[in-house]
Amino acid sequence: MYNPTKDDIYAYALSKTLTKVSSPATVGLYSSCQNRINMILGQMEVFMDEEAVKIENEHKGKPHSAKPSFTGFLGLICRLLFYRPVWTKTNQQLHDIRFIYVHFSAWHFAGSDLLWAGLAIRLFQAMQINFGKLQLALYRVAQHDEEEEFKKKIVENGNNSWRSKKICCCPLWFLVLALLVVPVIILICLLTVGLPKPAVKPDGGMNKANGQVGMLEGLIIALLGVPAASAARFTFQMVKNLIVNQDLNIKKGMDNQRVSSQLGFMNEVRKEMWFLCRFIQFMEIFERKRIRVVLKITNLDRCSPKKIVAVLEAINILLSDEESPFISILAVNPDVLVQKVNFADDCFSKEDRAYALLNRIVTLAFTIPPLCDDSKHSLYYSLTGNSKIPEDMSVGKDNHRTGDPKHKSPSDVTEVLIPLEESNSLINTTTAALDVNEEEVETLVRSILTSNKRKVNQYMSDDAMSMRRVINSIRVTVIIMMALKKQLPQPEDIAAWVVLVNQWPCRLSWIIQCVEDAEQRADIDCKSVDNTDDSKTLWEIFRVSKTELYVMRAQIEDLLEQDGDPEMFERFLKVDFQFTVKDLKTFEVVTVNLDHTIRKELAQIRGTSSLKDSGWMRDLAPLPITTIINMDTAGVCKELERMKYPGRYIDKVKSNDLNGMALLFGNTDDLKDLLDMTYGEWATFRLHFLGLPPHLRPQNKNPLMAPSPPQNQLLRFKAHKHHHHSSSSSLVSSSM
Repeated sequence: MYNPTKDDIYAYALSKTLTKVSSPATVGLYSSCQNRINMILGQMEVFMDEEAVKIENEHKGKPHSAKPSFTGFLGLICRLLFYRPVWTKTNQQLHDIRFIYVHFSAWHFAGSDLLWAGLAIRLFQAMQINFGKLQLALYRVAQHDEEEEFKKKIVENGNNSWRSKKICCCPLWFLVLALLVVPVIILICLLTVGLPKPAVKPDGGMNKANGQVGMLEGLIIALLGVPAASAARFTFQMVKNLIVNQDLNIKKGMDNQRVSSQLGFMNEVRKEMWFLCRFIQFMEIFERKRIRVVLKITNLDRCSPKKIVAVLEAINILLSDEESPFISILAVNPDVLVQKVNFADDCFSKEDRAYALLNRIVTLAFTIPPLCDDSKHSLYYSLTGNSKIPEDMSVGKDNHRTGDPKHKSPSDVTEVLIPLEESNSLINTTTAALDVNEEEVETLVRSILTSNKRKVNQYMSDDAMSMRRVINSIRVTVIIMMALKKQLPQPEDIAAWVVLVNQWPCRLSWIIQCVEDAEQRADIDCKSVDNTDDSKTLWEIFRVSKTELYVMRAQIEDLLEQDGDPEMFERFLKVDFQFTVKDLKTFEVVTVNLDHTIRKELAQIRGTSSLKDSGWMRDLAPLPITTIINMDTAGVCKELERMKYPGRYIDKVKSNDLNGMALLFGNTDDLKDLLDMTYGEWATFRLHFLGLPPHLRPQNKNPLMAPSPPQNQLLRFKAHKHHHHSSSSSLVSSSM
């Protein structure tokens, strides 16, 4: 039996969630591996289409969705010409759903100064392909009214979804039918009977009957002329809209520097996006199913910072109307994106920085967890057997799919290159293998979201966007845990963990990094460490290591700004939800709403902890911050003895009670005078305990790109002491 991979499960969980979320929605699909992003996007399409078919088959109520047919096409033309949609409670709560996928590769439009306008162009092209140019042109001519944007949408209680257009209380279809039929009947009569010929008097004049014949002829011409003129006007507008597409108008505006620099150009594009939204709403009522446009935005992290910010703002402005049917998937490498946005020209305030900007836009953050060791091992051997990789190959599942029966991989292997056709056929098998009871999912999610006894409510932000992220993340977490056949924790704990990740991502990432470093150090030293005890609480781990976090706070100011109230964080982990290391390991594999780049930056800054105690490094390399902070006076003396310093220096350390905290936070000049070392001894001591001197520190415009030794971090903190954030300043009071 085929066992689905973890990436299969992630794609399945995300697709199931997107069929439930309300639009508009923006999903942040984060990973440093573009191949995994492409694979999950491809699998999501198949899973979402299968889910849409499943929903339609299971829904036995009315109204049934319309099926594509020739009669359906004629019915659509009639609806467009002679009827207007009526918004009712019934057609606003349609059960069936249909997805339209639009791929926007930002790299293809990177040469334009208005990269965001490429979004509108791709959407117009996709709508023309999926619905047809004729239907769009007919809607624009016969239905679209720009003034409706400023009118309040009225939802009626009836079941009738269509209302005939009327002129003078007469249905338009009847008038058109009359104008078409009556002249034809008259024309047939005239051709059959013929017009009476006027009699000419001997004096050349015409009698009264002759004048009546002339009036009859004029009336006939008028009856034929009015509909002919209206038909000519309608035909002209149709031909104009068929030939001159709106995407061509946008391209002309982009090419014209004078037009594109005006504020009105952005407004015109916004109006066209509103036109698309109204057209899709019209088609929803006609097809009797929800229509969601899934916009996949890729390769945005390859563009310049200015263009990245412009696209993110366009998503926020153009695609976030309350009635917008768009679901945007921002598939990027978050590490690259964050760094570029933070160094954009217009990034002045805290709200302009990357994390704040993404938090205003993204309604569901989905970070693809890294590969496990077994997956990396199997992937390596798979790629070794496929050294020549064609460009038309896509990411797949296991090694047995590469045609090599000798290599059998575990079920969590995620990246092997296979042909796209074979991948699609295997996705059907994957869907069958993912046996997740939807009723159990819905029941559990409902119990989590509607419980009145939840302590977690008081920790949630009052921001609607943040609440939506929590709700969507809870659903994804439940689906992944069920698909992985994991034992489900208490519903309250699932909600609490999602809120913890959402409210304090930096502090939680720090705890996870501390646990990982402790386990790695235990493996290196071949011994057990207290931090690896599964019964140890997360608050205890944070309490022990928060001084180290305080020392480096100047370098992680952007990360700490994401966290909420620090006192509430302490109460959360210390009082209400005492999560342990065991709980962390349970939730870590399903925690997809935590950005792994935060932990990566923390690991880089903390990177000196990976130094091995061997050779010259033992005596010269700066000690890790954790080691120094946890040193008592005896520990400092022991280190000096190991470095073979004279006993008089050890006596001075003992007599002055110089522990690690005193070395880090004490005045360097006072310490030098107190120890009274020779210049060479002091240079070695300072390098080992306090880090590099100022003239040897690496110069880097981005402090997050290179880790700093302990004293360097402390000096950075002193330089920024007047710019404390409330979240990080609490670390000062709690660590002193």
